Amino acid sequence: MSSTQQHRSGFACFVGRPNAGKSTLTNALVGTKVAITSDRPQTTRHTVRGIVHRPDAQLVLVDTPGLHKPRTLLGERLNDVVRATWAEVDVIGFCLPADQKIGPGDKFIAKEIAGIKRTPKVAIVTKTDLVDSKRLAEQLLDVAKIGAELGIEWAEIVPVSAKDGHQVDLLVDLLVPLLPEGPTLYPHGDLTDEPEQVMVAELIREAALEGVRDELPHSLAVVVEEMIPREGRPADRPLLDIHANVYIERQSQKAIVIGTRGARLKAVGTAARQQIEALLGTPVFLDLHVKVAKDWQRDPKQLRKLGF
Repeated sequence: MSSTQQHRSGFACFVGRPNAGKSTLTNALVGTKVAITSDRPQTTRHTVRGIVHRPDAQLVLVDTPGLHKPRTLLGERLNDVVRATWAEVDVIGFCLPADQKIGPGDKFIAKEIAGIKRTPKVAIVTKTDLVDSKRLAEQLLDVAKIGAELGIEWAEIVPVSAKDGHQVDLLVDLLVPLLPEGPTLYPHGDLTDEPEQVMVAELIREAALEGVRDELPHSLAVVVEEMIPREGRPADRPLLDIHANVYIERQSQKAIVIGTRGARLKAVGTAARQQIEALLGTPVFLDLHVKVAKDWQRDPKQLRKLGF
């Protein structure tokens, strides 16, 4: 970096209707798994920050829950989190999947971000690997059109595929100049500022949703009760004991999560443990229990207890 070129650092946030590819894009930019990805709307509940380090810049990605018309108290709280985040970031990336026509959900969000005047906005057409060049060209024109209709001046319109990495680096190149000049905000090498316990809970939740998304999309919450190194282990063979509770809303859902003779829960434990070990770089013993927290999404006390 030349002495004339200033270091830039700041916050970007990806918005878009649920399942627009925001979390997958965050993971692709950071180069590791920091955000829970799922083909089910409303799986991201925490503001997971991914950090992209460059010699000339540090881009901090804030991953918000998808904005949607709320039906529960949890839904209202998630929307409040989204709006508060949008007001504080340096650049907003609006994600629209290439394989789906722009619909009411996209327009609802576009109207919301049109009201945030000062923040630069970049339109990101995601999932380009799923369409041909003709369909992509149509989508890019539609994105330009929706901007013109609502008075949004896109700083850039960028097609990307997070899945095969197409134009992911270019996206960073385009986001960096929109950040303010400033020093690094996080130590080099940090990928996220989420507490490890929150990330571990998210990985367990992702594994627990696998295969039961249709039955229990929003009814699962995971709380990590403790993470403690096993005593008396030799230094070269450490083991981390993780005790976590998987909460569902009704007794009838318990059987779904546990499965026949505990087979599902065992599979969830195995899948989550592999992800957690990759994240923490240490062998893990994972102890999972399924508990009922009746109608937790509508109960303020339960929501607080489960971290919302």
